[in-house]
Amino acid sequence: MKLLESKIIISYKIYVRWGKMSGIHFMKTDDLERVKDFYTNKIGMQEWVDQGECIILKHGNMLLGFCEADGSDTDGVITFFYRTKEQVDRMYETFKERAESEPIKRESYNIYNFFAEDIEGRTIEFQTFLHPLKPYLDSIELLEGRRSVREYENREVPEEVLEDIFETCRYAPTSKNSQSYYFIPIKDRDTIEFMADRRAPNSGPIAEAPMAVAVCCDPDNTGRVQQDGDIAAYHFTLTAWSHGLGTCWIAAMDREDVKDKLGIPQDHYVATVTPLGYPEEIPKTPERKEAKEFVRRID
Repeated sequence: MKLLESKIIISYKIYVRWGKMSGIHFMKTDDLERVKDFYTNKIGMQEWVDQGECIILKHGNMLLGFCEADGSDTDGVITFFYRTKEQVDRMYETFKERAESEPIKRESYNIYNFFAEDIEGRTIEFQTFLHPLKPYLDSIELLEGRRSVREYENREVPEEVLEDIFETCRYAPTSKNSQSYYFIPIKDRDTIEFMADRRAPNSGPIAEAPMAVAVCCDPDNTGRVQQDGDIAAYHFTLTAWSHGLGTCWIAAMDREDVKDKLGIPQDHYVATVTPLGYPEEIPKTPERKEAKEFVRRID
């Protein structure tokens, strides 16, 4: 137990200087390499820090530590949660032989889950929440996971969620901190259909969502109207994704008829009019270039 306590103190000293503290849950194991292999290869966790007698693994924003000791901690439940039921089902296929039962919906918690055991007898749970969540994605997961969404569920975006998104968007960078951008939520159905028809079929996804948002910029406040507006729009798409909402960048909406419809001065810049809503499904990751293919170094 002294070893475990000393490692926690070391970890605290390392991470507290970063500012806000995150959390690490440490457990004892009598076979560190075997546990590491199980959680990295079977579940897909990544090694975050190797402290010799302790390792810290990462799964999204979860940090899980294991330290060599006499005996293993097996109390409690380690829960991994995912964005969709399909992801939980895929984990069930991996852990079918270790699972207590098939995934089921648990009405009392409004989740979809199943339980299994790891190689030392710990209970591990795989679940998805069946209701909207506050943001939880870490920064890398957010940047790698954002997708353009073109099909949406038929449910409204709660006003409090929308307010939280705009609150975060206050921190979008602008030239000389001009804060020259502004957002126009669009919920009127006739206006949504009008926007969807402007560049059909390219603007068609706007009509599939319960609402849209125009991201604009005021040239009276900045000398970099396009850059400020585009950065604010991307800030908005990332923030929306962190709240479980999809968007789709609709280009070339800086148009006279769009501005007339929304009451926007003609000299203002419209970066995009994006649909906004809960995705019908999460689009698959398209094929991406390797980093070495688009990094051009100057000797």
